[in-house]
Amino acid sequence: MKILFVHPYFPGPFAALAAHLAADAAHTVLALVAAQPEPVATSWQGVTLVACPTPRTAATPLHPWLQDLERQTLRAEAACQAALQLQAQGFAPDVIIAHPAWGDSLFLKEIWPQAKLGLYAELFYRPESIAAGFDPEFPAPGPLTGAALRLKNLPHWLHWQEMDAAFSPTQWQADSFSAALSPQQHISVIRDGIDTQALAPKPDISLTLNERLVLSRAQEVVTFASRTLEPCRGFHIFMRCLPQLLRLRPQAHILIAGGSDGGYGPRPDNGQSWRELLVQALQPRLAPEDWARVRFVGRVPHASLVGLLQLSSVHVYWSYPFVLGRSLLEAMSVGCAIVGSDTAPVREVLQHGHNGLLLDFFDSAALAHTVADLLANSAQRQRLGAQARQWVQTHADLHQVTLPQQLQWVQTLAAGATETATPATTPPAPPALLPASLRQALAELRALLQDATP
Repeated sequence: MKILFVHPYFPGPFAALAAHLAADAAHTVLALVAAQPEPVATSWQGVTLVACPTPRTAATPLHPWLQDLERQTLRAEAACQAALQLQAQGFAPDVIIAHPAWGDSLFLKEIWPQAKLGLYAELFYRPESIAAGFDPEFPAPGPLTGAALRLKNLPHWLHWQEMDAAFSPTQWQADSFSAALSPQQHISVIRDGIDTQALAPKPDISLTLNERLVLSRAQEVVTFASRTLEPCRGFHIFMRCLPQLLRLRPQAHILIAGGSDGGYGPRPDNGQSWRELLVQALQPRLAPEDWARVRFVGRVPHASLVGLLQLSSVHVYWSYPFVLGRSLLEAMSVGCAIVGSDTAPVREVLQHGHNGLLLDFFDSAALAHTVADLLANSAQRQRLGAQARQWVQTHADLHQVTLPQQLQWVQTLAAGATETATPATTPPAPPALLPASLRQALAELRALLQDATP
């Protein structure tokens, strides 16, 4: 079988699946990737990589609602040019597996109409999602937020007209697409796979910070990790719990992993990073010796993150209703005692009192007291951590559960028998958006844009 993966930052969520398929001599596996400033590698674990340089950068000035759409169109154009070259060389994929959000795969069916198109369904934006006011501290920007989100979802609508199958890592994320699906379309729920043999507890873990502080499982260590330290991952709530937590546990060390740049949400209005803003607000409330127990380790390599989780006495995972961070499953796999926000889809994997503790997202005082109580109760930590690991082994083990599910999904996709895929349980879906109604929706948005533009 000839298989084409499409992800600008490949391998992304396709790492295990692509590597497994490429290891089979019966398959030819390629991937379209974004062109980077530095030379792009030509292969990855047996997958041939094909760079897609965009013809130009996005134009400025441009209406802010259209900036993402133009970048997606430029990526789609670049992918089409690369696909035409592959076609000229005789390559015709049987299956295309793509992450649609960046737009790269928008028009590949124009070149290979016979190929089956499978999608990674990460998130369909809705008014109650990250961009539209879940957090009252950061209200929705205005009454036209829904219009902006409709444009943000446009690549999904266009992909959904041509896709043959899709899978999503959580039920909540799958359900977010219900409005875009026809009654005949389903999304299989296949969780992110975790190699639970490699990501296991390590009781003798020891880490040295700043070349002088040695931490082991004998100390109280509270960890917080996010790709970017920002409100959508609850960074502001966690930071605000620290003064009380450090007073309650005078021997605890706080380790915070994550970068300050980028992220899913906006930066503070004054141009600072969220880390700078919150440190500036909270540091004066702490004695110097207490603040010295708070350490930012930055955006660390994956192996270092695993070490932090293995060291952790209590791990805090906080998030808006948004895509589930892989780090939560990894923390569960290494046996962390976890305190999580009682938000979707976190509650899909953490059951309160069984394999973790769930709290109201906005209650920083409850977070401080709960973490402090858990630090004082080693038996409860051990029980929660053991059951968290057992849950991942049962529901998300890479080799025993998720990779076999993904391989079956690919076989089903290639065979064209998508009705046999395990469907997500979704609310009744309205009819799919047909081309005529899509044109009408675009006309309505164009009118909104004209009204909103000064």
